Amino acid sequence: MEFRLLGTVAVETLAGPLPLGPAKRRSLLAALLLSANTPVPVGRLTDSLWDDTPPSQARGVIQGHVSRLRALLVGADAEAYGVELATLGDAYVLRVPETLVDAQRFEELLMLAREQRTWADTVLMLKEALSLWQGPALGGAFAGPPLRAAAHSLEESRLATVEQLARAYGELGEHHRAAALLAAETAAHPLRESLAAELMLALYRAGRQSEALDRFHRTRRLLADELGIDPGHELADAYALILRGEPGAGAPGPGGPGAGGPGAGGPGPGGVAAPEPAPATAPAGAVPVPHPAHAGEPLPVDLLPRAPRGFHGRAAELAALTRAAAGEAPVCLVTGPAGVGKTALALQWAHRSGALFPDGRLFADLRGFSEAGEPALIDVLREFLLALGVAPRRIPESAPAAAALFRSLSDRRRLLVVLDNARDSATVRALLPGGSDCVTLVTSRHRLEGLIASDAARPVPLDTLEADDGTALLAGVLGEERVLAEPVAARRLAELCGGLPLALRVTAARLAGRPHWTLAALADELADERGRLACLDVDDTGVAAALRLTVQHLPPEAAHQFARLGHHPGGHLDPYAAAALAGTDPIAAAAALERLAAAHLVAETAPGRWILHDLVRLYARGIDPASAHEALTGVLDHCIATALAAADTAEPGGEPCFVLPDGYRKPAAVRDFADRAEAMGWLASERENLALAAVAAREAGLEDRAWRIILLQWPQVVWRVRDNWAPLLELALESARAGKDAYAESRVLTLLGWVLTEEGRTAEAAAVLERSPVLAREAGDPLGEATALINLAVVQAELGELPTALENCARAVELCREEEDRHTEMLGLQHLARMRLTAHRPREALDCARAALDLGPEHEEAVRRSLLLAVCGEARIALGEEEDGIRLLDRAAQEAEKAGYDDGVVRALEALLRVSARTEYRRRYDEALRRLADQG
Repeated sequence: MEFRLLGTVAVETLAGPLPLGPAKRRSLLAALLLSANTPVPVGRLTDSLWDDTPPSQARGVIQGHVSRLRALLVGADAEAYGVELATLGDAYVLRVPETLVDAQRFEELLMLAREQRTWADTVLMLKEALSLWQGPALGGAFAGPPLRAAAHSLEESRLATVEQLARAYGELGEHHRAAALLAAETAAHPLRESLAAELMLALYRAGRQSEALDRFHRTRRLLADELGIDPGHELADAYALILRGEPGAGAPGPGGPGAGGPGAGGPGPGGVAAPEPAPATAPAGAVPVPHPAHAGEPLPVDLLPRAPRGFHGRAAELAALTRAAAGEAPVCLVTGPAGVGKTALALQWAHRSGALFPDGRLFADLRGFSEAGEPALIDVLREFLLALGVAPRRIPESAPAAAALFRSLSDRRRLLVVLDNARDSATVRALLPGGSDCVTLVTSRHRLEGLIASDAARPVPLDTLEADDGTALLAGVLGEERVLAEPVAARRLAELCGGLPLALRVTAARLAGRPHWTLAALADELADERGRLACLDVDDTGVAAALRLTVQHLPPEAAHQFARLGHHPGGHLDPYAAAALAGTDPIAAAAALERLAAAHLVAETAPGRWILHDLVRLYARGIDPASAHEALTGVLDHCIATALAAADTAEPGGEPCFVLPDGYRKPAAVRDFADRAEAMGWLASERENLALAAVAAREAGLEDRAWRIILLQWPQVVWRVRDNWAPLLELALESARAGKDAYAESRVLTLLGWVLTEEGRTAEAAAVLERSPVLAREAGDPLGEATALINLAVVQAELGELPTALENCARAVELCREEEDRHTEMLGLQHLARMRLTAHRPREALDCARAALDLGPEHEEAVRRSLLLAVCGEARIALGEEEDGIRLLDRAAQEAEKAGYDDGVVRALEALLRVSARTEYRRRYDEALRRLADQG
């Protein structure tokens, strides 16, 4: 399986390309691939799929495309390749190995080209990279603004690679080949001055001086005519060089003088290796190509610690660092949580990129998160100045003066300055070099947004390792044989460590010291959450120790919020849930979450949605275990309050399900829902969280919260009834029975029975529903009894017990009228009308449906109106009034179409097609069926 972005957006398989369908589905795939392995919010996908104002049903369209794309991938056995299209709340993530994406392979080949020791090998790598292109990037997709920008960036990367390949040809003396390559690209991009300049030089060096000068004049005229500008310095310099008749040496690099190509000497005096080859041109501006030292000549200064051992993966981040290091005096900022491998990445890149910095590499551990405290600025500056050759007596005593001298000395040098473990932006600013060719590489657990604002620092965020890279790291310490002997256990260990390199290294260290231990045994030990963090500590190193140092630097309110987050039962949370956990309000909680995100203790996956790494959650849970019950109760009651508000907004007029539980703690604020769509969206996105909250409530003995949290999702259950709700409702039933609550048991049985009915499990549904009306009567819940009788009647009708069904449904309508509950009465009349129609009593069915419609106002829920209008239409047809019947059925289908209720559309149009052969009805029917199929 291969994913293609460099040309027409496609998924290639052994059986051929997948039929992706419309351009917008290709756009969706492109947007997900461009952010592969990272959650992409629905809002960003909307921007990618529509140029102007998106339609009101944009979310539904995206869901449909996701469903179809997921089905295509599953059908192509994507799981076997490690590919998965997953839903994460209000976002989607396409998990895919980078080797399967042509754009990622293109970047990897560019990185390999930079590492080659000869120009011939560089040419091979660059040609291989360019061979991946099969046309303009993101072809066949409808490109919204984000995709247009991405396509432009990819094309810029391709053109930069073409220029680099031409220079490499030049270094090999193959100037005719360089000219041919550049001529084709210049024809396609006549206003790109860098291409024209390279072509002029290639033609000149190939002995075609007149063609080179002609190219200059043609380009000059074109720039004047099209843009009204004169040639830039690249064109002008190339023109002057040709006029002077200078040979114009190519850029130094692999195979050039002293580059350490084949035949070059090994390590020079003192065992210092020759500098590494200069990198090829990188996308969006290349890192300045240095003038490397001669082979064997040591660098003037090098304070770097040794390169990390057993480094694995991170190809994308290394490439991102190379891109970030381009430009004038760049500041590259590697950020991420404790133990994610920021220092290892920085050192790996620094050692690989030594040839870029012929004047030296400086390093300082700023100990921003160390118990030993941060070093004084003057001490760091003194070490830098001594390394640069300043005599001790000439080093100023004050930090500002020393910083000024450092900036002055670095002004005309090419230095790399690595500032590790920085805690704040101010410390970094004082240590920035002064040279425009210097690169500063900073690592921090904080986002250092001040440094981004003041010095245009370019962030390179670092996330946890994928499972394959995690197992490779284990193999690097333990040896491949030991890992290959237990591949499943090794992968499980990587997953239990959450992809955190520090945790993986501690795990590997424990195993390395105990050769008789199996990987499976340690995995079983780590599987127990209660002791996992203890297992991930060795000597003075471990996950808990690293996190403790981060938490120590938090302000009190953020530390309090962090400790309470450990007791959250769900996967993600918002400021309302965080406030309920901490006993604060959403504004204070949001501020605390922002502070925690800046320290990489939580991650924001979408606006207002936050998650914790599993190991971070375990650490937080252990900070204040005594607060667990209070925090859990608070968040459970928040779930109840918010679900009540959502249900009331989604189904206004619906009968309240229950009274609040004993000891209920009202949240400081409850989310407000603007309309039904927003309320239903919240219920859908929070389904997993609400399920986990119910499980946690049951385990904590809070059964009265568990069944309430589950039952309050009834609008979503009704809307997506075939979405496997039975297991959750069975948990609610266990909770109700554990609390010996007849009212709750009846309500759960009623909803569970209806779900089983819709799933086609009619006999099971009948067995469940038989007891529900009795329990409701015992509990003194007449409306609950009415709802139970309605659902029981539906099952009885399906089982052929129509007389009993009619009797139970009629009794339910009577109970509703006694309680003056028009909403439930309307539901009872709707089913009674359908049953009377089935019993061949169309006049009674029509009267019943009319009575139901009279109960509800014009804005009554469109789904119910559609079903009642369909009954009216079928009854009219049965009475011989075909014209009126067709009109009513068409109206029923239209109501359902407006509401997005495709089941209702299919039901109404099926009845229409039995009496009319109009093409329009068949088209709408087929479209509704297709939408249902796309929804899965």
